[in-house]
Amino acid sequence: MNRKVFLDIAERTLAAYVTTFLGIIIADGFDLTSISALKAAAVAALPAALSVIKGAIGSRFGDKDSAAWLPERDKAGGGSATGSAGTPAGGR
Repeated sequence: MNRKVFLDIAERTLAAYVTTFLGIIIADGFDLTSISALKAAAVAALPAALSVIKGAIGSRFGDKDSAAWLPERDKAGGGSATGSAGTPAGGR
C-alpha cells in the first residue's frame, strides 16, 4: 500500500468518525459533559473502523491508487463533459 492510498484511507476514516460523532451528538442533544457523549464517541468509532476495512478492500480490488471500490475512470478517454479548455464539449 502506497502513501497516497494510506492517506486516502486515513481521510475517509476521519471523515466517517467526525460525521458519525457529530450526527449522534446533534441527535442526542449537545451536552459534551454527559456520559452519553462518551458513548457517542465510542459508537462513532465503529463506522470509522469499517471505513478502514472498506478502504483496504478497495485498494486491493478497485482503483489501486485510492481506497475507492470502483475502478479508475479512463483519464484519456472522452468521458469528460468539458473540452480541453474547460468549455462544454461541442461548444465554442
